[in-house]
Parts: sequence; C-alpha cells; structure tokens
Amino acid sequence: MMEILRGSPALSAFRINKLLARFQAANLPVSAIYAEYIHFADLNAPLSADDRERLARLLQYGPSLSSHTPTGKLLLVTPRPGTISPWSSKATDIAHNCGLAQVVRLERGVAYYVEASTLTEAQWAAVAAELHDRMMESVFDALEAGEKLFAHHQPTPVTSVDLLGEGRQALIDANLRLGLALADDEIDYLQDAFTRLGRNPNDIELYMFAQANSEHCRHKIFNADWIIDGEQQPKSLFKMIKNTFEKNAGLRAVGL
Repeated sequence: MMEILRGSPALSAFRINKLLARFQAANLPVSAIYAEYIHFADLNAPLSADDRERLARLLQYGPSLSSHTPTGKLLLVTPRPGTISPWSSKATDIAHNCGLAQVVRLERGVAYYVEASTLTEAQWAAVAAELHDRMMESVFDALEAGEKLFAHHQPTPVTSVDLLGEGRQALIDANLRLGLALADDEIDYLQDAFTRLGRNPNDIELYMFAQANSEHCRHKIFNADWIIDGEQQPKSLFKMIKNTFEKNAGLRAVGL
C-alpha cells in the first residue's frame, strides 16, 4: 500500500521567474507555475495515527506549506521507476531509525502545477522537457502514478539473438529494441566474432559489450592509441596514469 504526503514548496519566487522566462523564450505561453514536494510512502502495514503524525513531522522541512489547493495542469516529476534516489535511501533509513517499521521505502517527487492558455500536445511535451532530466526522471499526470516507483517485476529470462539464422539484421533489430546505441563497426565486430564462435549472442552479452564500449566507460578510450600530430605516443592515457604508480613501486599502498 502507498500513502501520499504533501511537502513544502519546491521552487522559490526567483526560480519560478527563471522558469517562466525560459518558457517565454521557447514560445510556450505559460502564465503561472507552482511546485511542491510530494512524498510517497510504500508501506507493509497501515500506519497508526501516532505513526502517521510522526512520519508527517519527519517530512516537514523547508518553507511552510500553504493551505491552498494548487490549480493548473499537474506534471509530476519523479525519479525513474526502477531506480532508488539518494534522497530515498537516506529518508528511509531515518524513518526506520525513528521506529517506523511499516515504511518499506520513502520516495520524493515534485508536483508542478502549470497554468497556461491552450497548449498543443507537443507544447505540453516541451513544457515537461523543461521540468525534468529525462536521463534520471519521469513525468506523470497523476499523483497516484507514484505507485510505479515501488512496482516489483519478475526478472525477464535471458534471450538469444538469432544472428546465425537472420544475419546482421538480427543485431540491428536488437540494437534498436534494447537501446544499445551500437555503431555500425561495433555491429560488424559482433557479427564477425559470434559467427566465428559458431553461436548466437544473448541479450546479456550484448548489454555488457555496449556498456564496456560506450563513451561512459573510460577503459576503451583511455586504452586507445594516443596520436599527436600524426605521431603515435609510447603511452596510452591509461599508461600515463599508471606511470606514477610504476615509478613509485616501493611506496604504493593500493594498486591499479
């Protein structure tokens, strides 16, 4: 079960004015915006009146919440379902230390109430894009959508990609379906490697390959050849980092 608890205002007047200015610059006719924190409590048992009051006190921070009922279209911004925010980890620990054993997890979102003249669907999407980081957050149109933060899903089974039967197109389709962002030369590499192995890759192997070769993984870039003005350097970036380590062999406490 889940309970929803309103929190304090999330935006100062200064930040509201900056947001309105950004909307105007983007030709989005937003006339007013109000935002407040919304807390979602995932519970394994109902809260007693005393426990509910204790939880409410824990979640009273920041400016005092006005008693008004917000108006405008709701855009609820939360951490992406399937993730646990740092705020959630800390808040849940505090709740447990305060004796609230019924609390499985606390999570926090921001409820934006946007007043605007008639906007198209594309314009509302543009407004939502200004209010959240799509890499880490999601946008919903109802507070009850907070239930999705606590959803539990059965792990999906490992699946095989039929490279041997369907050829390169199987990797292209998997690249799109799994969101791997593999480049053409990486798809060529995988096709050649698994063809030589005589077997199909599975989705775990493709995920691991994509992660290890993504721009977020330093190993591929730092171990690459380092060429300056057409001249290959004797040390890669990683070898440059390890150079200090190698020259101080007798003094090191931790190895690379």
